[in-house]
Parts: sequence; structure tokens; C-alpha cells
Amino acid sequence: MESRIRIFLLRSALITLGAFVLGGCAGRQVAVSSDDEPEAVIQPEVSRREIKPAKIDTEDFEIGAYYGIKSVEDFETNAVYGVRLAYHVSENFFVEGTYGRTDVGKTSFEKLSGGAPLLTSSQRKYSYYDLSAGYNLLPGEIFIGKNHAFSVALYVLAGVGNTNFADDDNFTFVIGSGYRMLLVDWLAMHLGVRDHMFNSDLLGKSKVTHNIEMTLGLTVFF
Repeated sequence: MESRIRIFLLRSALITLGAFVLGGCAGRQVAVSSDDEPEAVIQPEVSRREIKPAKIDTEDFEIGAYYGIKSVEDFETNAVYGVRLAYHVSENFFVEGTYGRTDVGKTSFEKLSGGAPLLTSSQRKYSYYDLSAGYNLLPGEIFIGKNHAFSVALYVLAGVGNTNFADDDNFTFVIGSGYRMLLVDWLAMHLGVRDHMFNSDLLGKSKVTHNIEMTLGLTVFF
């Protein structure tokens, strides 16, 4: 009887031990299989920037006014003012017409001699008009601060026109350069230098006179 009880207990112990061994192997297999699974891919949350494209006016005509100083050869430097009208043929080429006026002062001879003036007050009215072709050499942008960018261009031009001075009309050549800054999509600021050249014998000897002006102006696109 005791031998049968011992055999029964021994069999129960072996069965229990076998169950623990099998259970441990199964647990290891599950753990290994779980480690072999690919990890989840992390999706980064990227905040997208809102980009606002530049609102550049697409109109080709430009009109405005300017003011500055003009040095008439053999006469004083005086204020000059005028208007300009431009047509932009392409991104780089444009044509421009201008009309300006100034009043010239006395010559150095008149100041030193103290004699009768060479010109009357009406003859000292100096006016001109011209037509020029221009080319944008260095179009680009300038930045003021972090959030403000302005379209700019350095340009050169040349043309012909007419100058009325001392009751005489003179065929005139014009050369110059300028710097244009687009303040908003329809408004631009110009800083320019020009030389109006024509033959004059007003002081007794015929010569080519150089009449240089520096101006600052505003134009609008339409």
C-alpha cells in the first residue's frame, strides 16, 4: 500500500515539474517573438509655415513727380522739379519721358562785374523734355529688419530731347542712372542723377554744356 502511495506522489511531482518546464519555455518563446516585432514609426509633428507671396503690381505704366537740384553750367545751382512717365516693355527694359523746369541764377561774371545782367528774368526760365530708354542692371531685394523686403533695381538710361533756355531751343542728349525701390505693390521711390548736354554759345563761345541734376521722386503704377 505504501509503495503505491509513493509511486502516485512521484508521478504527480514529475507531472507538475513537466508543466512548469513547458510553461517556462512557452513564456520565453512569447517574449522572444514580441522582441522581434518592429517598433512603431514615430510620426513627427511639423508645423507648416504660412507663406505670403509678394504682391507686385503687374501694370506696365508708371507715372510720378520728382524734386531736386540742377547745376546749369556757368550758372548757379537751383531747385528743379518735374514729372515722368514710363512704360516697362519687359522686366529689364523700359522707356521714359520727362518734363522739368528750373530758374537759373547769375553767372560769376555778372556777380563780379556788377553790370547789367546778361539775361532777363524770362530768359532765365529753363525747361526741358526728353525721351529715354532704360535698362535695369541689378534687380533684386533689400531687407529692413526681419519681416520687410523691398524690390529694388539699379538702372541706366540714355535718350534725346529739347532744352529751352534764354529763349532758344537746344537739341539735347541725356544720360543718367537711378535707383528704384518699390515701397508697396503700386508705389516706388526713385533716386536719380542725369546730365543734359547741348551746345551753347550764350557766353560768346560755342561749347557743349553739361547740366547735371540730382532728384528724388515718387511714382505710381497703373
